[in-house]
Amino acid sequence: MMDLEGITVVALEQAVAAPYASSRLADAGARVIKIERAEGDFARRYDSLVNGDSAYFVWLNRGKESVCLDLKDEADKAILAAMIAKADVFIQNLAPGAVERMGFGLEDLLEAHPSLICCSITGYGIDGPYSQQKAYDLLVQAESGLCAVNGTEHGAARVGVSVCDIAAGMQSFQGIMQALYARTRTGKGRIIDVSLYHALADWMNVPYLQTRYGGKPPARVGLRHPTIAPYGAYSCGDGKAVLISIQNEREWVRLCAEVLGDAGIATDERFDSNNNRVANRDALEDIVSGVFGSAPRETVIEKLTAAGIAFGRLTDLEDLAAHPQNRFITVRSDGGEIELMAPGFVTRGAELEYGPVPSLGQHDADIRAEFGPDTS
Repeated sequence: MMDLEGITVVALEQAVAAPYASSRLADAGARVIKIERAEGDFARRYDSLVNGDSAYFVWLNRGKESVCLDLKDEADKAILAAMIAKADVFIQNLAPGAVERMGFGLEDLLEAHPSLICCSITGYGIDGPYSQQKAYDLLVQAESGLCAVNGTEHGAARVGVSVCDIAAGMQSFQGIMQALYARTRTGKGRIIDVSLYHALADWMNVPYLQTRYGGKPPARVGLRHPTIAPYGAYSCGDGKAVLISIQNEREWVRLCAEVLGDAGIATDERFDSNNNRVANRDALEDIVSGVFGSAPRETVIEKLTAAGIAFGRLTDLEDLAAHPQNRFITVRSDGGEIELMAPGFVTRGAELEYGPVPSLGQHDADIRAEFGPDTS
């Protein structure tokens, strides 16, 4: 029996944040009924690169049932109401105020169904001056200050994945699981509000605290760490790059003696503390780059490994596909069997099966028969 078997989730969702949360519930065994408009979740059309399907949609919608409802139609609204009446969890990430205008305000739902857990995902929260503002991932990356710390000295940059959406989806999943556990004690549901902005603002606490209390906003430094040195990427003699991370003075001494080949660098007054190394980063970079650039990457890695220095290869996406540490899962979609990167946690001794990605409206007939007006 899967952990959430017997839990029913109704997801009035689109794009990334809510589908991320509901996909994790589906992975755990919950029944997830995805409500789509006639044209479908617009993430179905973000691209067609996965054997004709969208990469985002394939990633985030495995194991769900899809039903198309016209929520301007009273009969279809009645079907949704019947689903919610039998659900354990209701998730929505429509525009602010949309579910209320449809007659599915969360406070009213909770009053009618006291054990229901409702999760609402918005851009900026339900109050405050930006509560009605449209919000998409890149816009919130900029608004939250993430772009201020991401990029290089030449300019800001976006994070290359939908990090605000994903953060909100993770927070939603966390809040729902906490609510399900609390319900076993109290029998009561609750309303959970998550926003893209607040999910990412939480992740921005370190630069926020450094700026507010230390008066030192971190600079945009590309593949270098803003407050630790040496910590960043260096090109090797074969044109490949390796990143290293020095976390303490013991590692710094070993790096100098065993990798850079000059123990005296460690006691140079320019480099004898992390603060001094950051202040004299350009001179330090010249020394490290000179040594690393004189040998192939794997030779440099051998020395780093022997010295116990943390490192990582600068991997491109072709390298990622062949990375020796990868774990994969396989799901079915309209385009056939698709191999996905596996979720980040595993339960020892358990083997999970992942459901297929639904076609648009694939379960219309069954769900309408189950929840339609002729059923009790």
